[in-house]
Amino acid sequence: MAENPILVPKMGESINEATVIRWLKNVGDKIEKDEPIVEIATDKVDNEIPSPADGILTQQLFQDGDVVKVGEAIAMFSSDSAAVAATAEPKKEETTVEIDTAVENIENQINEAISISQAAPVSKPAGSNRFYSPLVMNIASQEGVSSEELERIEGTGMEGRVTKADILKYLQNRKSAPVEVQTATGVTNAATSVSAPIQNDAVQTKAVAHTSPINLNPGDEIIQMDRVRKMIADHMVMSMQTSPHVTSFVEADVTNVVNWRNKIKDGFKKREGENLTFTPIFLWAIAKAIKDYPMINVSVDGDKIIKKRNINIGMAVAQNNGNLIVPVIKNADSMNLLGLTRAVNDFAVRARNNKLTPDDIQGGTYTLTNVGSFGNIAGTPVINQPQVAIMAVGTITKKPAVIETEHGDVIAIRQKMILSHSYDHRVVDGALGGMFVKRVAEYLEQWDVNTEI
Repeated sequence: MAENPILVPKMGESINEATVIRWLKNVGDKIEKDEPIVEIATDKVDNEIPSPADGILTQQLFQDGDVVKVGEAIAMFSSDSAAVAATAEPKKEETTVEIDTAVENIENQINEAISISQAAPVSKPAGSNRFYSPLVMNIASQEGVSSEELERIEGTGMEGRVTKADILKYLQNRKSAPVEVQTATGVTNAATSVSAPIQNDAVQTKAVAHTSPINLNPGDEIIQMDRVRKMIADHMVMSMQTSPHVTSFVEADVTNVVNWRNKIKDGFKKREGENLTFTPIFLWAIAKAIKDYPMINVSVDGDKIIKKRNINIGMAVAQNNGNLIVPVIKNADSMNLLGLTRAVNDFAVRARNNKLTPDDIQGGTYTLTNVGSFGNIAGTPVINQPQVAIMAVGTITKKPAVIETEHGDVIAIRQKMILSHSYDHRVVDGALGGMFVKRVAEYLEQWDVNTEI
């Protein structure tokens, strides 16, 4: 019976490996071409690997939580029709051997669990809301790991549980870099006379997070962060620690934009079958402003500034589960308004249905987020590293405003919107940051009501 590999596909220029989340098909299951067989996750996005052909899944080469490299075989399948019959009707002798082997394995696991549980009978330390396997508790007891330290170990197992590998890794790091432990009374006890230097921002963040214990009251609900939410949290904290954030605000008169869209949106929907939102217009204005002020389109590498050639604008999209993802429109400055509209709608639909690929969310050089879609008039967005700036657009509101005319000043009802521009003060000074957001507002205010799309 010939077996064929199912390979982990290339998922982007900077992605070399992925983590197995869960198998959608079991060994022996029939699989059809393009049918998803396993879910994998990168540090960017989750993906499904489809079957390359019809057949039978014969091997799962990795288990949940394992890391597999791009281009490596993750499973094996057979397209031989004989495999189907063999799977459906196993020989009696083979079945008996498999059952005997399974029974023996189960007995061994039970005996091991009993011996471990006798050494460490508690799986949930007092005052803790996390569960630990007897094996992890036994290792912690033997190595003198306190409950406070155990709570601080980041788990990579199912639902964030601490695995044997997690605690062994922690112990290895603890030997080389002693960690200060926050006691219940609030007194810090150093592991040595001189505390070890903090090696990275993530370690510092976790240490700070545990300096103030949280008191739980009756009725409080504990919600475990999912994997994506933890990644977002880490990324946001890292960004705030990396870049000194400054935010400039400009109120833009977008009356012409609103009137133009109201005039053509129904005809556009009938002709193109798609909605015309404000987002493509905002992207158009940002792309033009970046060409005017290219030093906004940079990244920082130590004491070097990397000036980006391409203008790749990310648009933050809220998913149905409440998480945020940022697909990137590549070379946005080279696209016309129709192209931007199609790209925006395509990304919005696929983002909400979890159908984005890793390449869709890579390579951004600037980001737009629309806080106005939630009824907010303004926001102070956090920079999406390694970029150096991000813009938030608020809700569009009718306001009375003074307008200069050839006959003098008049008061009129205008459509107003606040633009919030957060930027990295290491490389973007107030003048550049302020002039950039002002230029975006000017492009929006100068919108031609006779524009065709």
